Amino acid sequence: MQRNLSVAESIIRASLGRVFGAGQVEVRQAGQTLLSQAYGWLDPETRDRPANQDTLFDLASVTKLFVATAFMTLVEEGLVGLDQPVATVMPEFRGRRPIQPYENPLEPGGLVAVDAIAPAADWPTAVDAGVVTFRNLLAHNSGLPAWRPLFRQPTAEAGRQLALTTFFSYPPGARSIYSDIGLILIGLVIERLTGLRLDAAVYRRVTGPLGLEYTHYLPAGAAAPTEFCAWRGRRIVGEVHDENAASLGGIAGHAGLFSTARDVAAFGQTFLAHGAVLSAAAIAEMTRVQAQDGSIRRGLGFALWSPDPEASGNPFSQAAFGHTGFTGTSLRIDPGRDLVVACLTNRVYYGRDAAGILAFRVALHRAIVEAL
Repeated sequence: MQRNLSVAESIIRASLGRVFGAGQVEVRQAGQTLLSQAYGWLDPETRDRPANQDTLFDLASVTKLFVATAFMTLVEEGLVGLDQPVATVMPEFRGRRPIQPYENPLEPGGLVAVDAIAPAADWPTAVDAGVVTFRNLLAHNSGLPAWRPLFRQPTAEAGRQLALTTFFSYPPGARSIYSDIGLILIGLVIERLTGLRLDAAVYRRVTGPLGLEYTHYLPAGAAAPTEFCAWRGRRIVGEVHDENAASLGGIAGHAGLFSTARDVAAFGQTFLAHGAVLSAAAIAEMTRVQAQDGSIRRGLGFALWSPDPEASGNPFSQAAFGHTGFTGTSLRIDPGRDLVVACLTNRVYYGRDAAGILAFRVALHRAIVEAL
């Protein structure tokens, strides 16, 4: 199968040294690899260490897909139910809790208040954590805040306890607000149900069976550098960029995995050729609309197609699903085209301004779709 992806490649090359310093892209259609390439340098200033296809990239929130998949294997085995309250596995996650704004991760000292669809006066002032289900966590409509500063806690265990005992920011089901805290809890649940540390559980249930040899927490290979971290006082190389994940020992449900575009694409391929890890029924449940908030549509773990033309998944068909990561990573799976696109970059090398990576993703995805 021959496809001309030169326009897509030109978009990648034009972004080097501007949006990101290094990147990898893998495009697969009908099970065949159309493009598999690495770009850029691990030292953008000197350009003396080119990235290659074995270079590891911090997946950031693309980690959530691997963790959600591991959780769904437990559902398929009957060890837990999607509509089971979280408190049945984690008794610490119960009781009345206030609704209040959460700390803004991008504006130190700022707060984020979640506005109601109905007038805010219609909301209660507190909710019962015991009503929240695993489906709520995976669909991001649990009522949990998007983020809390776990890394400010004195120990990793104190950070976990903050996640388990946090306040809420809206009533469960009233909105769908993307939450790192929800997937951190899913990771803790996996550990409790399996008796394994999360990295071992993800390996045993997902990456190991799929033969994803480059996909690991706490990576050992050469990794693309990310941001200069003010909290740690150094540029981050080979350790997770996300401060909360770092404070939890580098292993968390919301971030922490490192991988290559080839491995991420191979993982994505399993959602088109079901049976490797999850059944067709489980995949269908993960990729149907579970919650919607404006133009944002969510499955279980997955972000679904959005009608917003500036959304990174918009160029694909309406059946498409995937996820992005803050460090500059993404995976898109388009059943309508039998297509998988994995793009890993280290865009936070140049800081946290999202405008460049957002425009890049849309342009890249549109160029790939138009070439097919």
